[in-house]
Amino acid sequence: MADFVMPTLGADMTQGILIEWKKEVGDHVSKGDIIAEVDTEKAAIEIESFSTGVIERLLVKPGDTVPVGAVMAVIRTDSEPVPVLSAAPPSAGPIPSRSTPNLGFRPSHAGPVTAPVEGDTTRLRISPAAKKRAIELGLALSALHGTGPGGAITLEDVQRFGSATTPARSSEQGFDRQTRMRQTIAAAMARSKREIPHYYLSTAIDMSASMAWLSEENRRRAVTDRLLYGVLLIKAVALALRQVPELNALWKGGAAVQCPDVHIGVAISLRSGGLIAPALHRADQLSLGDLMTAFQDLVKRARAGTLRSSELSDSTITVTSLGDQGVETVFGVIYPPQVALVGFGKIVDRPWAVGGQVTARPVVTASLSADHRVTDGHRGGLFLTAVDRYLQEPAKL
Repeated sequence: MADFVMPTLGADMTQGILIEWKKEVGDHVSKGDIIAEVDTEKAAIEIESFSTGVIERLLVKPGDTVPVGAVMAVIRTDSEPVPVLSAAPPSAGPIPSRSTPNLGFRPSHAGPVTAPVEGDTTRLRISPAAKKRAIELGLALSALHGTGPGGAITLEDVQRFGSATTPARSSEQGFDRQTRMRQTIAAAMARSKREIPHYYLSTAIDMSASMAWLSEENRRRAVTDRLLYGVLLIKAVALALRQVPELNALWKGGAAVQCPDVHIGVAISLRSGGLIAPALHRADQLSLGDLMTAFQDLVKRARAGTLRSSELSDSTITVTSLGDQGVETVFGVIYPPQVALVGFGKIVDRPWAVGGQVTARPVVTASLSADHRVTDGHRGGLFLTAVDRYLQEPAKL
């Protein structure tokens, strides 16, 4: 048996709210399949299975708040035999079930999702889509009235009830969510600064070659396939990590563990406020065109709230850019358990000496925030030098 648990989707996450199950008891799932959708302080996240097998039990129900690491479901892996059930004699007690930690959750069952009505022994009938929307709106299920068959609550019932609430209530909910998000981010960053001995480096990089190549490359591409200069920065960081792999690591159990793959977490601002940093998987192996497509898709889904759990848990280093905000230099805070963060400012024209002559060149400031337990200024300097070198030969990215 394998436990399906609430994953850690970032250092600032302690719990999530189950929105809905995507699978039912008896369904076969493969590793990577979406099993559930969970609401966190930042976004709704699709949670993937890390095992292959058949769902044996669902232990929580939609609307439950589930702490990180808590068991949500039990999966019978494909290597295990299918249990043979036999009728028990009338005097026998209940068939013992697999031991599961008592987390204060009631097991859910296959069939339509339902929720108890407070103060009543009957059960509220509500469709999964309606329940998901009610949770999003913060509505009490016991206050809803169903107009569907047999009194079932439909999505239209939820929308109607939600529209009848006052704008002040909706604004208050949005404010509360944003406040909670800022509080969780603050807690994670405070922990980072308290536990990680940061050191900081920065360097100015001449972007003339990159910008000239990018302009020429985009002339050859269809409008929908054109590249942003930001993907050049991401690819240069990904390749530079091959030269200084110590920075592509996670701090676990009191030691740094180097990661075999380069998963670049890209900081994305959310329309509702706050930041999220999902991963571009194996960024060093993607062409610039594929990286651009993946980046655009990631931004779109991050802001729509349709990210997958692996995209929030797999990042091995984070890249952030505040150039579009007019910032020239970024000294970021490392996002645990990562051991480094790379920042880029806006491209500005600066006097630059070339062949004994001073001329104006487009320049970007690249910065590195790194964990002194893992690397030092010498290795960090080699990393920034490698980033610079790759950006001077953009055709090779």
